[in-house]
Formats: sequence, structure tokens, C-alpha cells
Amino acid sequence: MARLTIVANIMAKPNQIELVKTELIKLIGVTRAEEGCINYDLHQDNENPAHFMFYENWVSRELWQAHMSNKHFDDYSKATEGAIEKFTLNEMIVIE
Repeated sequence: MARLTIVANIMAKPNQIELVKTELIKLIGVTRAEEGCINYDLHQDNENPAHFMFYENWVSRELWQAHMSNKHFDDYSKATEGAIEKFTLNEMIVIE
């Protein structure tokens, strides 16, 4: 199976930007240490600080799905409950 690329866009509510940013940063180290994680890079929009984007590459979809069910991801979800305005996720594969 081809390597899986994930592009996750997280839009924080305007009054929750710092909370969301803090919680997203907590995910980086533990996720990068997970089996199958090639890279896990967090970005923040220069013009809209409420917009965060993770660019991720995983060895397989199965290992990414294991990440999504880990305790640290559940902790993030609970900590940011009500603080996220919009969340979109795209699963992609490299064509060339």
C-alpha cells in the first residue's frame, strides 16, 4: 500500500486560539514517536492565526488509524471540546 498523506485543517474559535495551539503542540512529540509516523508538521496561517494545519505522512493507513485512537489524541479532543470552529481532514496519496 502507498504511503498515506494527511492534511488536517483546524480552525480555532477566535477566543480559543492559544488553547488550541497549546494542545496541538502537545501532540507533536508523542505522535512523531509513534510507529509509522514519517513526519507530523504543524503550521499556523500567517494571516489568520486561528487556522492551523497538520501535514502528516504515515507508512500506512492502518498505522495512522492507530494514531487516531491513541490516548493522547483523545486527551486533545477533550481539552479542545467547544474550542474548534471547523475541522477538515484529507487523506491523500502521492501520485509521483
